Amino acid sequence: MPSPSPITPRQTTPPSTPISPTGKRFVVGITGASGAAYTIRLLDQLLTKGHEVHLVVTDFGKRLLIDELNISAVALETLCPHLSADQHADHYRSLLIIHPNKDVGAVIATGSFLNQGMVILPCSSTSMGAIATGSGSNLLTRAAAVTLKERRPLIICHRETPLNLIDIENMRTLTLAGAIIAPTNPGLYLNPQCINDLVDFIAGKALDLLGVQHDLDTRWSG
Repeated sequence: MPSPSPITPRQTTPPSTPISPTGKRFVVGITGASGAAYTIRLLDQLLTKGHEVHLVVTDFGKRLLIDELNISAVALETLCPHLSADQHADHYRSLLIIHPNKDVGAVIATGSFLNQGMVILPCSSTSMGAIATGSGSNLLTRAAAVTLKERRPLIICHRETPLNLIDIENMRTLTLAGAIIAPTNPGLYLNPQCINDLVDFIAGKALDLLGVQHDLDTRWSG
């Protein structure tokens, strides 16, 4: 197997015309755990499929974007530059709504804001613990709490290893509350040839759990 290549987020070719505004609406959270490339691939797929994305990034999540992908600002132009350069850039820009993490009064913090679910990718142990204890001190944890109480899908893509008992108990609590714990553990059965193949596996798994169709070749076919 060849040596893994450096992480360079893949780009999806935008459709020739914007997808109709019949897409779904999702909340996406980014925390400080490693795995920025997973999130970029997820955002790319959601936006190119015409789904509305409400994004919230913690302070450590912003540092993650800088440290791992040299992304210094949270905007379409930096997260998905190929979409911002597309002829339908305004369309994609309208689909990505970015909320400050300190704004606990933002629309995603209320149950009356209808959406099809929330995914936190990657999710740190700290953020997972805050959600498990019902802490709503920032927008990300508050939005997660609202997702649980409204019985909408909450996908927590935890990325820490090894786990201590606190992590395990928090996972148990969240699972009982209705969340899905989806660790960022890529499968190797597809014979990945580069790091991007592993990134696609995790992003594809998150999309599957949200019920979103995608173009990533991440499923076992037997």
